[in-house]
Amino acid sequence: MTSDAPVTLDQLPISDKGAIRSIDWSLLSEKDGRRLRELGVDEGVTVEKLHKGPFGRDPIACRIGRMTIALRSAQAAAILVEPASKS
Repeated sequence: MTSDAPVTLDQLPISDKGAIRSIDWSLLSEKDGRRLRELGVDEGVTVEKLHKGPFGRDPIACRIGRMTIALRSAQAAAILVEPASKS
């Protein structure tokens, strides 16, 4: 069963893609927010969750555009993603 309801990036299943719907910048430190903006993390951008660290923990690897970035779970929890439809 597939749900297209928005989820936070930390809850997005591995190998799934989606568009960033919103980012709760208040949950991120100023430094983390600046880093994510510099890496191109913003509303409307397509993101793919590649894998999680050992035992399902940090870091979470994601592809944004042609870049692969690593995020902590707390950072990924601030990013709301609209999953791509699976057809």
